[in-house]
Amino acid sequence: MAIDAKSWSPSESEIPLRIFRFSGKALTASVEEHMIEQVPVKIYCAAKTVADCFKFRNKIGLDVALEALRESLQGRKCTVDAIWKHAKICRVSNVIRPYLEAMTCIELASMINSDLTRYSEK
Repeated sequence: MAIDAKSWSPSESEIPLRIFRFSGKALTASVEEHMIEQVPVKIYCAAKTVADCFKFRNKIGLDVALEALRESLQGRKCTVDAIWKHAKICRVSNVIRPYLEAMTCIELASMINSDLTRYSEK
């Protein structure tokens, strides 16, 4: 759960929560409101979630951050530009850069390979 840096943490919750503190644009950027069982719930967009995974990679694990990046790009849930924009906001652009470059190279190579296969069959 993301809360403001100066807010009180929820206490005595029946649900075990991991609290992460944000401030400024890192808290307010790209918040989407979804209706879940007729209750409005604020959720971050996929690109912001990926950037947050890299921001908290020491707490959640680098493997989780890499999987989030891979799934978001392969599933076309967000663009590289959107991830880069949120990486700058979350101040993890230097951390995420080599992984983004590698993922985009792999994606580009697979697109070229599939095009070559399609044209060779004709």
